Amino acid sequence: MEDHKPLAAMVVVQCIYAAMALWAKALFSGGMSPMVFVVYRQAIATLVLVPIATLANRKKLKEMVCIGTTGFALVFVASLVGATTNQYLYYQGLNLGSSSMATAMTNLIPAITFVMATSVGLESVEIRKPRSMAKIFGTAVCVGGAMIMAFYKGPKMLNHSLGASGLYDVLLHSTAGRNWVIGALLLVGSSSCWSLWLILQVPICKSYVDPLTLSAWMCFLSMGQSALLTSFVVPDLDDWKIHSLFELMGCIFAGAFGSGVTFYLQSWCITVRGPLYSAMFNPLCTVITTVLATLILHEQPHTGSMLGAIAVVAGLYIVLWGKAGDSKNQRVPADTVDLEKTLARSESQLDASSTITEPLLADGNLTEK
Repeated sequence: MEDHKPLAAMVVVQCIYAAMALWAKALFSGGMSPMVFVVYRQAIATLVLVPIATLANRKKLKEMVCIGTTGFALVFVASLVGATTNQYLYYQGLNLGSSSMATAMTNLIPAITFVMATSVGLESVEIRKPRSMAKIFGTAVCVGGAMIMAFYKGPKMLNHSLGASGLYDVLLHSTAGRNWVIGALLLVGSSSCWSLWLILQVPICKSYVDPLTLSAWMCFLSMGQSALLTSFVVPDLDDWKIHSLFELMGCIFAGAFGSGVTFYLQSWCITVRGPLYSAMFNPLCTVITTVLATLILHEQPHTGSMLGAIAVVAGLYIVLWGKAGDSKNQRVPADTVDLEKTLARSESQLDASSTITEPLLADGNLTEK
């Protein structure tokens, strides 16, 4: 029974992420502003995480509050990139696109992080090594899948009214609409922001290593940043009002469960089984979201979008396979080791709707480290 607890925990986490995507899509379809939703979500996450972090670190409250000028500046920038901007782009993309596409795009994060880490020298690539080639090939597959989702929707998968000739015409001319393309590009931007946030964790965690307190700080700063920005973009106070219990519960669920329950479950699962095990469940969120979106929100899955999502998930697993053997086959630079240790716990610090990214830069057996 004990062996199945990590499996159950990760299934619960992915179900929470799927529920968040579906709930947010329903709220936006009902007229709620995505930017206002981000403010409320971060506020509730702050109310949840700050007391927990305070109780957990009650013997060192001074170190928790006084992080220094440099530390505050780094955390402020990380909050702006990884929480505020990331969630703005994600929820705007979710609003313009679909919940299934939004969850599928999060599988791009390991590939984007690999490219960023390689460009700044935090990730080593040896062309002659099969696993390095796998990382490069997997990244290319992920990018190709994202482009398919963005620019080619294809015919509806559940449309049985088309004949052979009609289906041929639809396949040739089913390009994505303007809002769909913008939504897809925003989701790619969201994944890029999260990848940059992961890179920023290296200098931050060298001097500020408590993940729970760091998460509380980031949620608090993101709440202020998003509230200030949204007050200029959405000045009408009527748009800030919560008009129903459904909207209120959606904000509470996103803040409490998305940043509270998932934090605990993912941290525990990474400790027990390692980050690679955790990452393998990420596509489950896409599958759950796609099925429930079709049944509950009546979203129509399209052939092109599904093919793109399958390519992104396939590329994800290729990248993970390529990274899984790095620590066993070669010595890595000191900065890469720092990044591995940082990213081994990064997924549980802040939720970007869901993404699991540590395995890109962490060894599969965390306990051995």
